[in-house]
Amino acid sequence: MDLAYEQKYHQLEEQHWWFAGRRDAIRKLIHRMQVPLQADILEIGCSAGPLQQILHTDGYTSLTGIDISENAIALAKQRGVPNVSVMDGAKLDFADASFDFVLASDVLEHIEDEELAVREWTRVLRPGGRMLVFVPAFQMLWTHHDEVNHHYRRYTAAHLRRVLQQADLEVERSSYWNSTLFFPASVVRLAKRVYSRPVSDTADTGDLQQFPGWLNSLFSRLLKTENTFLKYGSFPVGVSVFALGRKR
Repeated sequence: MDLAYEQKYHQLEEQHWWFAGRRDAIRKLIHRMQVPLQADILEIGCSAGPLQQILHTDGYTSLTGIDISENAIALAKQRGVPNVSVMDGAKLDFADASFDFVLASDVLEHIEDEELAVREWTRVLRPGGRMLVFVPAFQMLWTHHDEVNHHYRRYTAAHLRRVLQQADLEVERSSYWNSTLFFPASVVRLAKRVYSRPVSDTADTGDLQQFPGWLNSLFSRLLKTENTFLKYGSFPVGVSVFALGRKR
């Protein structure tokens, strides 16, 4: 991603409603799967480590984080996050079958060869290990924000399931996420497509903005409430989509 966007990202990722809501969803999914506290967990695209810190507080003892950004890993180390390193998510420097659980949230859309990347992630999974992947949903929601983020694509649930299955993963579950805000977000994004402009301003941070405290708290509570209902089933639409696969 662009440097200006990355700086804004790291300023906001700990408190911004979107990131807080997604971390809460991942945390709840991991707990419902009853991932053992001693499981070897790899987070691809760990950024400055906020999810690593949460899982460590929850009692997970074998966490590894990687990110392609040197700035992100430097900041993670400054925050005291252990066992993080700079690494290309499509070319992992780990032995086969090194991890019980692999997590990648909003990473796959940044990689041109999605199938090669997921096969590489599967390679480092142990037999029976699980992989949880979050990605942005629906190409119709593509805006200038995706361009600033250097995305290659957005996904449907079927597309994401197919990519995991082609890597010889058994898809146990998939669902859209952030369904609560899907319709208002769709209206805003479609309007932005009408008034879109080329990516030329290197200081552009897309849709990533600071929200007033009350509004940030409201959106965060809405997403956390939605996350609670994920245990009852899957959602038919959303701004993001996730899939959970198991290595055969």
